[in-house]
Order: sequence, then C-alpha cells, then structure tokens
Amino acid sequence: MKSRSRPIITEAEQALLDGVQVRLIDGGERERFDQLLVREHYLGNARLVGEQLRYVAEYEGQWVALLAWSAAAYKLKLREAWIGWSGRQKQRRLPLVVNNSRFLILPGFHVPNLASKVMKLTVRRLRADWERAYQHAVLVAESFVDRQRYLGTSYKVSGWTLLGQTEGYGRSRQDFYQAHERPKELWVRELCPGARTILRGRNLPVACQACEQSHPPDCPQPPAELRQMRLFFEGLGDWRKRRCRFRLSSLVAVAVCAMLCKVCLGQRDLAAFAANLTREQLQALGFARDWSSRVHRYLPPSESTFARMLAHLNNQRLQQALLAWQDHVLGKRDPKDDQVAFDGKELLNSQGLEVVSAYSVRDGRWLGSEPVAQGSNEIPAAQQLLRRTELEGSLVTADALHTQAETARIVVQEQGGDFLFPVKGNQPGLADTVQHLAQNLGRAFSPSSPKVDRANL
Repeated sequence: MKSRSRPIITEAEQALLDGVQVRLIDGGERERFDQLLVREHYLGNARLVGEQLRYVAEYEGQWVALLAWSAAAYKLKLREAWIGWSGRQKQRRLPLVVNNSRFLILPGFHVPNLASKVMKLTVRRLRADWERAYQHAVLVAESFVDRQRYLGTSYKVSGWTLLGQTEGYGRSRQDFYQAHERPKELWVRELCPGARTILRGRNLPVACQACEQSHPPDCPQPPAELRQMRLFFEGLGDWRKRRCRFRLSSLVAVAVCAMLCKVCLGQRDLAAFAANLTREQLQALGFARDWSSRVHRYLPPSESTFARMLAHLNNQRLQQALLAWQDHVLGKRDPKDDQVAFDGKELLNSQGLEVVSAYSVRDGRWLGSEPVAQGSNEIPAAQQLLRRTELEGSLVTADALHTQAETARIVVQEQGGDFLFPVKGNQPGLADTVQHLAQNLGRAFSPSSPKVDRANL
C-alpha cells in the first residue's frame, strides 16, 4: 500500500507559515479587498448579506489571503438536522450561525498548509470580533465548497465537519428556490464547546441574547390552553355592531398572554406578539384565514385592531373575567389567614393615570384594581376596591394614606377582616391619640393578665 508523501516546504514557505498574521481590514481597505475578490475569486463578486466581517492575512506587509464572513444561509436541511433545533429556534437564533462566504489565497502564495493555518487563526478570533461588532457572539460556522473546484482540505484539517451535499437549489427571491445544478458540500464547525446544545436549548447565554431582542417573546401557552382561555372572555360584551374578523375574546386572550410574557401592552407590541404566534396557536384562538393566499395562512390582528380593543374594553367586566380565569388556573382562593396588601401606582405611558391594586401576600395573586378618578386621590378608589374584595378572615395592610376611619370600618364591619395601618407624623392628631392609647393600654388588663410589651406596640 502506497502512502502519500508530505509536501516539501522550503525555508521561505515555512517562514511564511510561521509569520502570517490575520486581522480585520480597516475602512480604507474595503475597496481594495472587494476589487481583489471580484478579480481573483471564482464567484466574481464581493456582495455579502447581513452582518459581515472581512479579514486579511498578511506577511511582511503583503496580503496573502482574504476571508469574508456573513449571515448564514436561511434554509439548510443538513444543518438543521445536525444542530437539532426547532423551526422557531432557528428563526430567532440564525444570527448565531455565520457563513464563511469567501476564502481566497492570492496568486503567488499557494503554499502548502497556508489555507489551514489562515483558517485556524481566523476562527480563533472570530467570536470575539463578532461580539464587538454586533453585540452578540456566534456559535457555529458554515461554508460551502464546490467539489468541482476544491477538495475542502483546509476545512477538514481545521476541525470542520462535512455534513454532505446540498440539494442544488439557490434562493432567487423571497420564499422561492431555483435549481442551479451545482450542489456543493456543506462544512460546519462549532466555535465553542457545546455550541449545538446551546442553540437548541431553552435559554441562551447572556453573550448571545442580543440576537433575540428584536423578536417578541414566544407565547408559552399551548393551543388547548388558549382555546380554554377564550371561554372566560366570551361574556365581555362587544361594542362592535357588525360581524368582525377578530372576536373580542381572542384579542383579550392574546393580550393576557403578552402580559404574562412581560410584553409592553401598547398596540404595536401586541400586534408583533400576535404575529409571532404559531399556526396552531392562531387556529386555537379562532383567527380567520387568508383564503386569497397560496398557503391559506391565519391572519393575526393589526395594530389598529388592538388599539380599538384597548380603547373600548369595559374595565369591570374584564376584571371579573380575569379573576375567574385566575381561579380556574390557581384554584379558588381561601381568604382566611391571608394578608391582603393595597397600593397605588401610576401606570407607565398612561399620561398620569393612577390605579389602586390589591394583592394576596400569601399567594402572590392579583385580587383586583380600581382607577383613581381624575382630580381625586387613592382613598375613594381603595374603598371601592375593598368593598368588592373577599376579605373574611384576612389582614389588610396599606400605606399611611389609607389610615382612615371609613376605610377601617369597611374592612372590619362590611368585609369581616382586620387591618394593620401605619401612622406617620403628617397625621399629628391621630399620632397623638395612638401614642396616648399605647401609654395607657396597661390599665385595661387585670394584674393577673399577661404583661403588655409596649415597645412592640
């Protein structure tokens, strides 16, 4: 059996291999870089897509090789199977894959092992350079090799993996691929240990999360749960007189899911969240289909649809529906031995609208809200909310603003609860009364009664 002999390398060639360096080009070198690619590379152009970086390998001030990296190919069956991610993950995380779109050894420098050496030097720094340029790292590199021209040896010896041949289709326009009868070999390489596991995992590392920030969060509710959720919002009462494409119950269900995903509840954010729903989720919500399109896709609501919904929803009916759905999810609340906290906040982006809300301290669940009337304060709003909140056996707490006789009467006499309200110096009369009662509290007990610890009163 014959063995292949290693190529003989001269001293000058070895010096080149030992001294070659790789760096990013600067702005003034872009024209020269592109001209060399157009003239010397077999593709004959320097057009790159998406995020991109350009490297030059040089030795003693001479350019010996050019490498260009750009956005990954959109659709590759072999790559998707190798990574093992879902279609939704690929849609959001494709920027974490980078394509070696051009690799050129310049004339006069075709030295054995130079291509693999330059590739190793570039891959070693690629992740850090990409993160500095685009604020997110890259995890996987891919490249295509035309077998009729090259063997892909430099990729093989640099630790790349051959996945196989592409099917010979090129993307000519949006959602349309055309056969070009020149299938190529697909080579891939993990740029860090466990890169594929990260890409198909549930959460991304901090260094990779920036690529997902432009996408709305995925709705975690399965179709069956969305279908059930809609039923709780069927009785809200629709202000629209004619039959509409989107049912109010479906729109509210989308808004609730968006709120659970911490989406800002403006109409633009809601529309983007709805457009990101899966086909099965849109179907479960009962959205209409576009029969005029070739694929008969489901139509998500627009910004104007959500704007009208937000402007016309009945506050009290919506609260009743939300509380009923919350009881369905969490179980019926038992108010006995619970602590209920009341607090008022000004809503973000609401032009000064304040809302008083009640929460269960024990369960962390929302118990209702009441808007503060224009020109008023939190006290009347809190009293209205107290009257419709189940407080039998609960301890009610609030800030000093709500230390009012009427508020305390509602809690104890009407709702059957107890209260613990603070007293501050801005209520001097009440503070003096409480202090006087505390000092004389010991007289209310017989000598045989346990001593009262006034320090804790």
